[in-house]
Amino acid sequence: MYKKCFCRSNICYPFVLLCCLILVPAAAQQRRIDPWWITLEEGKRHFRNGAYGNALLCFENARENRKNYYAKMERDLITVLSIHEVRRLGDDLSFLEIYIEREFRTDAADALKELYYRVPKGNLHNSSKAALSEIGRLKNYPEAEYWIGEVYRMEGEFSIALNQYQKAYNERSLMENPEFGREILYKMADLRKLRREYTEMEKILLDILRSDELWSRESFNRSNLQKSLETNGINRFLLLFRHHEPSVEKAHRTLGFYYYNNGRHNLAADHLLFAFLIQNSMVIDAVLQSQYNYTFTGLPVLLSDIAKRRDLIAYLEETEYYKTLYYLANSLYGVGRRSPAREIWIFLRDYAGGEWRGRAAAQLRNPQMDQATETIGRSGAP
Repeated sequence: MYKKCFCRSNICYPFVLLCCLILVPAAAQQRRIDPWWITLEEGKRHFRNGAYGNALLCFENARENRKNYYAKMERDLITVLSIHEVRRLGDDLSFLEIYIEREFRTDAADALKELYYRVPKGNLHNSSKAALSEIGRLKNYPEAEYWIGEVYRMEGEFSIALNQYQKAYNERSLMENPEFGREILYKMADLRKLRREYTEMEKILLDILRSDELWSRESFNRSNLQKSLETNGINRFLLLFRHHEPSVEKAHRTLGFYYYNNGRHNLAADHLLFAFLIQNSMVIDAVLQSQYNYTFTGLPVLLSDIAKRRDLIAYLEETEYYKTLYYLANSLYGVGRRSPAREIWIFLRDYAGGEWRGRAAAQLRNPQMDQATETIGRSGAP
């Protein structure tokens, strides 16, 4: 005999409920999407570890995530602007804000709130069209474009890297640090130099120098610096002048080497003198920060003062200090300023080391405009 089993509702209901609690969350789960800035940082971590494929994927995902985020806001704003009653308001942004608040259009309100956080409201000139345009522009992610370019640079795809750098530079105003646009230009100049596209390199470096207020000042006569160096000597020259623009030092130095290599000695002397002046201004300031009563008395003493400063010795190496000084002397000699050229060669012979001491000594014995082909064609990261 078989005993029939009946399932009572008060016993089976908890069992059914338990099944639902197990099955429903699995169906309801959604993939979490990180904010674009977190994805970008993850890409940087992969990049630093040399995992360029993973880095590229992260950078592209970051770009897409930001694009989708602001595209939704753009659509929300377009939806409101398409309403007949709103179109009658014209291009008045303040009226649009009133309508959005009155009608509880929270999506559009959030879009404007985000826009005002990213873009100063005054820049919109009370224009709804301008607000919509800026929301659309926020879809761009220049940091991601730059890092995508970095991956392609490391992979040797220089043309693609240059295109990416240009995209990033074009939208540099959207960057958290707009000043990073200068670093992008340096990257572009380095790649142009590496590809032996020197005319393009020159244009980019000259563009960087537009931010050098002293160099760009119309009332400033650059030849006066050369005259002062010739009249006063190198040590008094550095007592009379300072130039605190470290961000343009490399542009001056690279252009100086480039012009020297092409026989344009007057331009080479101008740029190399600016680079040398910036280098010494930065070193002297660094010494002053540690010795409040420090007084500059001359280059030999300065070099002695920083002999144990690893940071400053590294800075001199990074900025090719003695090489800059050597080609400055050669350039000055090339334009007929022989007195300061000889003074610099003597200094290099007595205080520089290695190659530049020997080359300076050779110039003192038999001055000549030696070739400097090695100064152009070597790339260095900014």
